[in-house]
Amino acid sequence: MSTYPRTPYTLKCGIVMIDALTRRAGRVIVLQYTPDHLNRTLQVQSVSGDTGDRTEPLRFKGPPVETFRLEAEIDATDQLEFPDANKTAVEVGIFPQLAALEALVTPTSAQVDAADALMTQGAIEIAPMESPLALFVWSAQRVAPVRVTEFSVTEEAFDISLNPTRARVTLALRVLSVNDFGIDHPGAALYMSYLKNKEALALRAVAGSLDQLGVKGL
Repeated sequence: MSTYPRTPYTLKCGIVMIDALTRRAGRVIVLQYTPDHLNRTLQVQSVSGDTGDRTEPLRFKGPPVETFRLEAEIDATDQLEFPDANKTAVEVGIFPQLAALEALVTPTSAQVDAADALMTQGAIEIAPMESPLALFVWSAQRVAPVRVTEFSVTEEAFDISLNPTRARVTLALRVLSVNDFGIDHPGAALYMSYLKNKEALALRAVAGSLDQLGVKGL
């Protein structure tokens, strides 16, 4: 069955892993279905917020702490209808998609082995294992460096070999700002691009008037 030729192509959202130093893109995780809902929370970072200091009511300590929360669906039902063209889905279900997402919150086996080798050699200090920098992409207007703060999976259907074939993944992503990176870190430039794009979009919003508020003057 052919699709209607004028049906618009719908973009998907996803996460791009990049090298923080070279800014070269690595693995691109495209979510199979764009979630119906994207919850955003912005926690204001004001000087008076923590201390109650009324002498500085309008000053910010930095950008707000922004968090995205979404639920992604992964489903191999369509692939399993055509097993000859989708051998991976037949053999292991959606394990690969789940593993790719779980890599966002798991150090690699090579990193674990390297840390263990340093410990065995008697290293006094071992640097924490570092993950690639993750960029959350929800259209060209929303590209933000993030860290996964919550990850949960509900597997809902399995094949005869107990491979999961349908699942829901809940992700909470905290936007990393200049306060997290430091202004000289390459990730800070990515956040500044995200912030500047927000400012440009705000300028395109239609400005209201005092008359609309029923106020003649201030």
